[in-house]
Amino acid sequence: MPEPAPRNVPELFLERVGKTPDAEAFRHPEGGGWRSLTWAETESRIRAVSSGLRALGVSSEQVCAILSSTRIEWVLADFGILFAGGATSTIYPSSTPEECAFILSDSGAVVAFVENEEQVAKLASRRSELPALRHLVTFDGRRSPDGWVLTFAELEEQGRAWDRAHPGLFEEAAADVRPNALATLIYTSGTTGRPKGVELTHAAWLAQSKAVQDSGILGHPEPVQFFWLPLAHVFGKMIGTTQLRVGFPTAVDGRVEKIVENLGQVRPTFVCAVPRIFEKVYAKVMASAREGGPAKAAVFRWALDVGRERARLARAGRRPGPLLAAQHALADRLVLSKVRGLFGGRLRFFISGSAPLSKDIAEVFDAMGVVILEGYGLTESSAGTHVNLPWARKIGTVGPALAGIGVKIAEDGEILMRGPWIMRGYRGLPEQTAEALDADGWLHTGDVGFVDADGFLSITDRKKDLIKTSGGKYVAPTELESKLKALSPWVGQSLVHGDRRNYVSALVTLDPEAIARWASANGLAGRSLAELARAPEVRALVQKDFDALNATLPRFATVKRFTILPRELSEAEGEVTPSQKLKRKEIERRYRAELDAMYREPPV
Repeated sequence: MPEPAPRNVPELFLERVGKTPDAEAFRHPEGGGWRSLTWAETESRIRAVSSGLRALGVSSEQVCAILSSTRIEWVLADFGILFAGGATSTIYPSSTPEECAFILSDSGAVVAFVENEEQVAKLASRRSELPALRHLVTFDGRRSPDGWVLTFAELEEQGRAWDRAHPGLFEEAAADVRPNALATLIYTSGTTGRPKGVELTHAAWLAQSKAVQDSGILGHPEPVQFFWLPLAHVFGKMIGTTQLRVGFPTAVDGRVEKIVENLGQVRPTFVCAVPRIFEKVYAKVMASAREGGPAKAAVFRWALDVGRERARLARAGRRPGPLLAAQHALADRLVLSKVRGLFGGRLRFFISGSAPLSKDIAEVFDAMGVVILEGYGLTESSAGTHVNLPWARKIGTVGPALAGIGVKIAEDGEILMRGPWIMRGYRGLPEQTAEALDADGWLHTGDVGFVDADGFLSITDRKKDLIKTSGGKYVAPTELESKLKALSPWVGQSLVHGDRRNYVSALVTLDPEAIARWASANGLAGRSLAELARAPEVRALVQKDFDALNATLPRFATVKRFTILPRELSEAEGEVTPSQKLKRKEIERRYRAELDAMYREPPV
């Protein structure tokens, strides 16, 4: 008789432990190297964390928050919370004390896991506003004299003692978690307005992880993941439950400065990433080719052209002829394989999510033999609802829907979705929930797009971001911004503007590394980013890229004027979200004078 199907995430975890107790589950940095945990060892530590939380009085569906960068303790804390019957709320470590206090207060969190003394200080400064918060548990910090702050090691020690005193309750607690119980409470980073708490259930994660497993996307031999993205983001939560289904090992290290080094050491077969990483790698690769001199640049361009043609045929299901095959073998040996070597040498694909990926950049990576499978989803849909597959992909789309997700396009082009892993609602916000989820259960995504004859979804823009010029023409700003990033190695960020204006303009920032290299080679070495932003030579450089962009656009959509800002748009200044999405309204408010100045006189 088959075993009953898991009814919640803890049971899914225990099922994985039962299947492969001695297989590697996680790998994490320790002492200059990597330490591995088997599934059985991971279960032992989670048992200690969960029992420690029970000893602190955490009970069914009480919220515990995690305020930390991505690391193995984050994973252990998350599963420990779920095994205790609680729900996990996530906070980005870059959040301000005010933002932290809002999430902790709104969620009613009773315990918060915090990374270090810096994060402890944030919460200690708002302690009087958080009467429900009974304890902090710090990964790297110290215990406080009054016992309000405990160390992670202390919690595990207390948990082991509690588990010995209460045999069997760990398993009983897992069995008692209802499928529709709250598992995860993620606050939208919010490009506009106050964050909303998105409620996601155990049933949602079970249904989604099963759909991902059934899609076969991770069905290649001996899959290994390197994971560095913020676990505070829903994308990270999604891949965590998928790991329980498939059973692959994950190397966890959120230090961005270690990504290149870690890729070489871990040699993953797949990596989840966001478009900003691909944009940076693309800019660096292209700059390296230019700086190698005319001969090297010519070889690089030739190799890329050969790679593009071979990739185009492959996507169409055709094989290259003898001449192209020979050319590609040479191009691969001279150029393309060296780029792939940056990712460890075993990489089968990247999975890209969180924001739109430029089609042009995706095609360049494809030409180099680096496959990027773009997917789509929202916090409100437990992250992924769509993804391209290694054997069924279309660059420029986010792929077909995973089994179980229904999709339809509203009359105004908005994408609507319905399925078992759509949120149950926004915490304490019935009116906003009713706006997002209609009476038939369709989630109104706010994204505009279309589904082609093969079922592949394309996203054209955010419904609220569409620009309507004073001439009545609609312009999709993210499409233009995406094209500009592919055309220009000098532009780091861009915001296309023009709603109710008589033409389109743009604010751009410079890519610090690329423009510094250019400045050193062109007599402007040592100048600051702000000084380079004002330099006529730099403006002329960027103007060429806008000219190239405009040549691809209808006249009404061309960018007539642009302003180079003196610094990058940053999360610290409240201009981008933690996942690097532009806060358009805030940027437009902050740079209103610069925008207005571009409309005082008609363009030439």
